[in-house]
Amino acid sequence: MDHIECYGQMFPSVNAPRIDMPLRGKVFTAELDRAGGMVIATRCTGVDLNAWNECVACEEFDHCYKLSMAKLALETGVIQNSW
Repeated sequence: MDHIECYGQMFPSVNAPRIDMPLRGKVFTAELDRAGGMVIATRCTGVDLNAWNECVACEEFDHCYKLSMAKLALETGVIQNSW
């Protein structure tokens, strides 16, 4: 089955978080910023409402959202347990 190019990519990958650079998914972004190059000082998240509206209107939204959430849950679990 063929899917649209952005299928399953609503959230950014958190597998290899970058500091002081935004992590971007199709809809959601996250950023970790350091204070003085040392400690994480701020955590920012964002939502692109235009992209969200495009996603909601897409016929693949339900399955795409489920896959996006599953990928985020898996990545989060791997990071928290850090094997």
